Amino acid sequence: MMGGCIPFPMASILKSLRLLSDDTRIRILLLLRQEELSVAELQEILGMGQSRISSHLAQLRVAELVADRRAGKNIYYTLNAETVAVEVSAVLSAAGAEMAETRADTRGLESLRRKRADLSREYFNRMAGRFGRTYCPGRTWEGVARMLFTLVPPILIADLGAGEGHLSQLLAKRALRVIAVDNSEKMVEYGASLARENGIHNLEYRLGDIESPPIEPGTVDLVVLSQALHHAGSPQRALQAAHRILRPGGQVAVLDLLAHQFEQARELYADTWLGFTEAELGGLLQDAGFGDVDSAVVSKDEQNPVFQTLLATGSKAPAP
Repeated sequence: MMGGCIPFPMASILKSLRLLSDDTRIRILLLLRQEELSVAELQEILGMGQSRISSHLAQLRVAELVADRRAGKNIYYTLNAETVAVEVSAVLSAAGAEMAETRADTRGLESLRRKRADLSREYFNRMAGRFGRTYCPGRTWEGVARMLFTLVPPILIADLGAGEGHLSQLLAKRALRVIAVDNSEKMVEYGASLARENGIHNLEYRLGDIESPPIEPGTVDLVVLSQALHHAGSPQRALQAAHRILRPGGQVAVLDLLAHQFEQARELYADTWLGFTEAELGGLLQDAGFGDVDSAVVSKDEQNPVFQTLLATGSKAPAP
């Protein structure tokens, strides 16, 4: 072993060097050392036919000088750095320095990279102004929410009106501890069972009302009410309770429906209140003792009755 390199059998090196006796194979390897490329892209850069390039790639692949991967209908090739001997790499560099075509191939590769970037830029230029209203693979609110949940610090969180607790379980992945409160025995039973199945040990379900949650005063860092406040008999008492269980400096986040006129929600979803206006919800938070109150509409359904979602936040004054 020399210079810390893994020795390659002489027969393998000689076979690789024989493959480098062809100018086209050298040009292909030099390009693949810089960029992963498809056969069509190599055609574009080298100005050669598909069958000729595929034939060379087949020989290089058998010799394990290139690696390939399939992406949909395309196969992309790259230099197999793990199996290319140091000696072979040195010969490849020296040959490339002597070949007149190398400079033109580099320009062709740069042009291809620009086309790739232009294609992406043109797409986003077309989507400007309607990106959020058009389907985009992989771009979902759930995905964004999960990403943001990874930023949750190790704090104690109360999820009031938690239901089955899907939000509580997401929060528990990063929070120090989560207390999920709901007034439905079945919801609490199901949520607790689901948490056990998923091995979530820092999530506790408690049966109780959001207007009088079974949590000690001044013990929680964050209170979350997600689509729960419009079920409260008294939203004001629910927010006062949230203020009471928070530590000084703690925060509240309320996600609820913007005021609407869909009366059927009372029967369909057991809603007590038909949402809240921004001013109304902000006033409720202020009356409950919260400061730094902020509220905004954050989403809008596309189908009737076109519900809109309102997010409001506030904070409890820090200790003097």
